[in-house]
Amino acid sequence: MSSNTNTISGAAVNPKPAAFNQVRFLRNCFTGYVVLFFIYLAAPLIAAGAFAFNDSMFPALPWQGFTLDWFFSDTEPKLGMFHDRRLLSGLSISFWVAIIVSVMSIIVGTCNAFLFERMDFPFKSFCYIMMVIPLVIPGVILGISILVFASDIANGMEDNWGIDIESLRPGLLLVILGQFSFITTITTLVIAARLKKFDIQLEEAALNLGASRGRILRTVTLPFLKPALIGAGVVGFLISFENFNTTLMLVGSDAPLTITMYDRMAKVGSTPVLNAVSFFLMIGSGLLALLSVIVQRDKN
Repeated sequence: MSSNTNTISGAAVNPKPAAFNQVRFLRNCFTGYVVLFFIYLAAPLIAAGAFAFNDSMFPALPWQGFTLDWFFSDTEPKLGMFHDRRLLSGLSISFWVAIIVSVMSIIVGTCNAFLFERMDFPFKSFCYIMMVIPLVIPGVILGISILVFASDIANGMEDNWGIDIESLRPGLLLVILGQFSFITTITTLVIAARLKKFDIQLEEAALNLGASRGRILRTVTLPFLKPALIGAGVVGFLISFENFNTTLMLVGSDAPLTITMYDRMAKVGSTPVLNAVSFFLMIGSGLLALLSVIVQRDKN
């Protein structure tokens, strides 16, 4: 009797059920998949960043030694990115374009968020769909459409009235308008998502206490939206800075960094200085993305 009891109790405790082994196998498969996925994402970035420090004229193996020349050297043939006037000019243009586009997108995106979340008007659903459409249109098509539209207006003005509007020709104004046309949609969605969480009773209480609409907006609503505004600004800045397809169709003589790098790659081929620029952008983008995540934490 005692032996049977031990056998039964032992069978209940010691052997591992098949279901447990299956769960462990699935967990291991999931872990392996996640690891491989992130390796797949990170491997090209790590390789590009590593070759920025390779003491070689070509971004390829074998490794020739560690160097910072591709960042700081002021002499040819290893002219560093911080002494390459064309790359610095492209970096400066991209920076200011991204600033202008992100500020414009935040302002208009905030207005759009209030419009679609607080107001009821005819054809609201249709207008919302029209606002979202630029996100699903390929950037090349969007850029070509804006270029053709602006060129038709400029050509019509010149043919009919002899007025040449240079700003409607390929250049920075069209680049800004082209990026603004779809980045505004992104900022609108980010800000609207935050606005949905806002308790409208806070504004009603402030009205009952005698506050004006403008003061309520400044002291109650906008402070609540601040994380979304900053986050949308960071996202808009990053998307504008790295945009290529739409910008390529609209750019003039003043080329942003992505176009400058593409032109350098097409004429000279891949060089370690482009890897240095890529490494610099990866670090900067990572820090801004981290800032966006920190700022957008729920502060309710």
